[in-house]
Amino acid sequence: MNVLAHIYLSGDSDNIIIGNYIGDYVKGRDYLKYPESIRKGIILHRHIDAFTDSHPVVHRSKLHFSDKYRKYSGVIVDIIYDHYLTREWDLFSRRPLESVTYNFYRAMVNNFEILPENVREKMPFFIIDNWLETYQTRIGIRRVLKTLSSVTSLPKETRWAMRVWKKQYYSIEEDFMEFFPQLINYVETDFGIVLSPGISSPF
Repeated sequence: MNVLAHIYLSGDSDNIIIGNYIGDYVKGRDYLKYPESIRKGIILHRHIDAFTDSHPVVHRSKLHFSDKYRKYSGVIVDIIYDHYLTREWDLFSRRPLESVTYNFYRAMVNNFEILPENVREKMPFFIIDNWLETYQTRIGIRRVLKTLSSVTSLPKETRWAMRVWKKQYYSIEEDFMEFFPQLINYVETDFGIVLSPGISSPF
C-alpha cells in the first residue's frame, strides 16, 4: 500500500504512524534502533505490504499495468488505491481527511530528529506540496507518477498508465473496495489497532 493507506492503518498513535511511514526506509534489523511503539509501526508496515503483495485481488489490479511496468506494477496500484481511499474516505474514517493529513505532518515535524536521513531530506517538500491530498484527483496522481519516474527507477510511462487507468477506472475501484476492508480486518485482528471506532462497517 501507499502512503495514505499506511497512515490510515496506523490508527491514532503518532509513533505507530511514524514507524509505519518510515517502514520502507528502515532495512533489516535496523528497526531495533527505534523506540518500541515506532518499532511496532515499522513491523506493521512490513506486514501490510506482505499481505497486500500476496493478495489475489491486488494481483488482478496489477495485471492492467504489467505490460509496461512489470515488477513495478504494484507501485502504480498502490498509488491508485490511495486515490480510491480519498474518494471513499467517509466510509472508512469519521475523521476528515484534512485532519488526518495535518496530524501526520505535525507528527513528522515534532519527531523530525528521529526520522531516517533520507526521510528528513524530502519531508519539507512533501509537506509544502501537500502530497497526501494530491491523491484526490487524477491530475494529482499523474503528478505523483511523473515525479517518481524522474527520481526513481519507476519506468517513464505516466501517459500510458493514465490511459490504462482511465479505461479501467471502475474495475480497479471495485478491486480496491473488495480488498481494503479485508486489509482493515487483518490490521485490526492481528495488530489490535482500532480503526475509526464508532463507525459500523458498510461491508
